[in-house]
Amino acid sequence: MAVYEYRGILIGSGKPTKGVRDADNAKTLRSLLRKDGILLTSATEEQAVKEREKRDIKVFNVFSRPSTGDIAVMTRQLATLLRAGIPLFESLNALIEQVEKETLKRALTNIREQVKEGTSFAKALEGHPTIFPPLYVNMVRAGEASGTLEAVLERLTLFMENQAKLKGKVTAAMAYPALMAIIGTLLISVLMIAVVPNLITTFESMDQALPWYTQLLIFASDTMGKYWWLLAIMLGGFIYVFRRWKNTTNGRLAWHAFLLKVPVFGSLFSMLAISRFSRTLATLLAAGVNLLQAMDIVKNVLDNAVLEKVVADAIANIREGQTIADPLKRSKRFPPIVTHMIAIGEKSGQLENMLENVAIAYDSAVETRVQVLTSLLEPLMIVVMGGAVAFIAFSILMPLIQMSNFAG
Repeated sequence: MAVYEYRGILIGSGKPTKGVRDADNAKTLRSLLRKDGILLTSATEEQAVKEREKRDIKVFNVFSRPSTGDIAVMTRQLATLLRAGIPLFESLNALIEQVEKETLKRALTNIREQVKEGTSFAKALEGHPTIFPPLYVNMVRAGEASGTLEAVLERLTLFMENQAKLKGKVTAAMAYPALMAIIGTLLISVLMIAVVPNLITTFESMDQALPWYTQLLIFASDTMGKYWWLLAIMLGGFIYVFRRWKNTTNGRLAWHAFLLKVPVFGSLFSMLAISRFSRTLATLLAAGVNLLQAMDIVKNVLDNAVLEKVVADAIANIREGQTIADPLKRSKRFPPIVTHMIAIGEKSGQLENMLENVAIAYDSAVETRVQVLTSLLEPLMIVVMGGAVAFIAFSILMPLIQMSNFAG
């Protein structure tokens, strides 16, 4: 049975509609939609839809891709339906009608058909890695194996909601300083390109030497006005070369090591990674995923090559019979309090709870650090932008005042 993305017109009202539906062929699809009161106008099979999406520009795919919040809502709804005793196939049917993102709707339709044919839910999820990451798939697999799928889905929902909440707080806190930086840069650029050049002729008519700061201002304005295209090319070239270098193994490792050493922000990046490590590992272990597999999944969600290498080394040591805490402690990338709590959790058999406590503590620390940084960045940026504007005004006004005094 094929999956189709269709467009049609509602019989009676004449309003356009679209959706996703499975059918044996296009003719059957037309008949099924006619029974639902829809006049089919066009239909595209799932395989053709996938090929078309591959040709689309990536930036547009970003907007159509389901967010973590969308997946969390869908997962909570699925857990609720399963806990109510509704079979998985029927629960997926209900979800397909509920979700709004077309990408997610198509994925769920394809998953439903695979489940109908006897494929496990986790195996069906593997076919959509951009929507359901390995963390999600492995937790579902563990839930299916243990017969606690609804409980695992609820834990997954909490995990994704916590991650989305933390990310949202960090993004919201940094939005205002970023906006101020953009506005300030645009304001200074307008002054340098549009205002300063109009005063250069006035300065040239002055029969006296200009102060060094005014000469510097004129040079900067002249360079930006005449060679902006060259500056843009140089900036674009630098960004291209930097990204190429950063995508190499050594470049990524060096860049991430530098980020961890950046004053003030380095500790924030480290805390975010430790929080993600602790919460993800706790969630996987609580769902029944074995330790080595859980560590391998956690390694891929840290988003930092240095810490990924630490976890990879820890996995090798664990295979040799060592504890989790010992290799993490030797790396000196994890604070002593974290490795100490992990060690206690391993000895007491409460590793998941200890990891959850670490994640909660570091989430709170990240939120506090972001608030402090935001409160410091705002006045600092005001001072910097105010200083730049003051320098421009001072460089323009001082020669005029000198000219007026000379004329007087």
